[in-house]
Amino acid sequence: MAKFMLLYRDAAEPRTQPSPEEMQAFLAMWGDWFQQFGTKILDGGDALLPTGRVLGPGGEVANGPYVEAKEVIGGYSVVDAEHYEEAVEIAKACPIAKIGGAIEIREFAGYN
Repeated sequence: MAKFMLLYRDAAEPRTQPSPEEMQAFLAMWGDWFQQFGTKILDGGDALLPTGRVLGPGGEVANGPYVEAKEVIGGYSVVDAEHYEEAVEIAKACPIAKIGGAIEIREFAGYN
């Protein structure tokens, strides 16, 4: 088995605030996803705040993420899968994919 990180990408433009009903439906989708894949989801992850810092190669620290970026990472999850194809299938069922978000799928190098 290998570990894969699912990176949830948001468009730079803010989305409209969902209604309470839409938020409840979205949370139910997450519950269904966790139930469907059980132990394959090692870390359900979390959303990320839009603020941050970027440490440059020279040691300079800048406010980030960069404003000119077209997409920002909005959250993540970590899954366990046999290969990329299985990780892709897990990602396809993720609520982020169902609402039209992009998901970057990256395999851990396995150094530790």
